[in-house]
Amino acid sequence: MSEKKVKILDGGMGRELEKRGAPFRQPEWSALAMMETPEVVCDAHRAFIQSGAEIIITNSYALVPFHIGEEKFKQQGLSLAASAGEMAKKASKLEDNGTLVAASIPPLFGSYRADLYQPERAEEVVTSLIKGQAPYADIWLAETQSLMAETFAVHEYVRKLDGDEKPFWVAFTIEDSVPTVQPQLRSGETVKQAVEAMLQLNVAAILFNCSQPEVMESALKVAKKVLSSSGNNEVELGVYANAFPPTTQDEAANDGLSEMREDLNLSTYTDMAVKWSECGATIIGGCCGIGPEYIAALAKQFQ
Repeated sequence: MSEKKVKILDGGMGRELEKRGAPFRQPEWSALAMMETPEVVCDAHRAFIQSGAEIIITNSYALVPFHIGEEKFKQQGLSLAASAGEMAKKASKLEDNGTLVAASIPPLFGSYRADLYQPERAEEVVTSLIKGQAPYADIWLAETQSLMAETFAVHEYVRKLDGDEKPFWVAFTIEDSVPTVQPQLRSGETVKQAVEAMLQLNVAAILFNCSQPEVMESALKVAKKVLSSSGNNEVELGVYANAFPPTTQDEAANDGLSEMREDLNLSTYTDMAVKWSECGATIIGGCCGIGPEYIAALAKQFQ
């Protein structure tokens, strides 16, 4: 059986948009570009594709009330989600190389904070994200998931509103602010428990994202062990890490502009990506702070 080729994901959109002159401030964060300069979003997607990304993630991550406010979400959430999908699909068509669009379903009530999850509002918030992006999605990606309950809800509504023909991927964010005996989600649930649960949902891929790259290898090893024990060789594994220092447990990601690490260069990130591949990852890219130059290095490494 031949070794699976590594698929290259894109990188973090927020700082790439800022670098390109798109409006970028809190609390709207990357949502502001969808409101005011959607064509810059398309250009940023194209930069990642030109760097070697085979899968790009829609710029819908901040299109939730946590970032844009309750009233604006109510009025514009659906249209902004549709614009995010449209810009990603437009970039793929302009580059004309078969790049797939992964429609992002972000944490609905704030990143990293499992305690902020509101199950009674999940359907209300996620419906606009799904309906807006469905015409453009090749893949559904529930990303930066901190607790399993939210992932179950997202999966339920994606299948309810858009059927089960498109692959469903989930990306969990890993606790990296304090040492843990075994790798765990930011909710305290273990990676082992999460992977076992995702097998019950028949997801197509399980990834780990928006955490320091140093914690990803142990998460992959646990995930690979669970898959092997289950006899499942169909579910893919992946990683797209961030360039943040550790975030404290009471801080939500992207509620302020995080500093970037100075010690994470192209070489060190690529070296870690090679280890992820050796641990079973077949989908690799970058999250916050990982720009097109990193994606180009990954594409070169795994060509």
